[in-house]
Amino acid sequence: MNAKVLELWPELLWIQDNELREKTCRTWEIALERSVLTAEDLNTIPFTLLVPNLTVTFMAHKRAVVHIARDAGLKCIEFFGDDLPVNMDVLISGAILADVGKLLEYELKDGKAVQGKYGAYLRHPFSGVALAEECHIPPEVCHIIAAHAHEGDLVKRTTEAYLVHHVDFMTFLPFKDRLK
Repeated sequence: MNAKVLELWPELLWIQDNELREKTCRTWEIALERSVLTAEDLNTIPFTLLVPNLTVTFMAHKRAVVHIARDAGLKCIEFFGDDLPVNMDVLISGAILADVGKLLEYELKDGKAVQGKYGAYLRHPFSGVALAEECHIPPEVCHIIAAHAHEGDLVKRTTEAYLVHHVDFMTFLPFKDRLK
């Protein structure tokens, strides 16, 4: 497993299926290879360009999404059992990969990350699925990547996709739309 990716994502070790863990790691490795951003940049750039003067970093937000989604999945299992099964490996992999496509959206301008031409045409759910499929990520995880943002509002979501979608938005919208 790539040491730089594992340093970014210690949560990869939560994925029990070795093959899925490796494929999830490889997807991030390829995204970093193709991005103008470095692993270090991800710990300094804001997690969204939609909120001015935001200091919460890309990795702080993404790791929070993974942790909260995992906790939510465990609570679903605890309270609902077989009535609402959750595949924790799929959930964690999907949460880790949900924004991997953002690495292709950015350009650097005067040392700042800004939306690039690629990102203006293809948002990260599309580029994220393309990266994941290149690494043979299973369709149930690709579904989470595709459905986590507004692009997924017209499809039926799996339980795991609902969890990632709602966790992602509940940790984004208060920064964007909260009452002061």
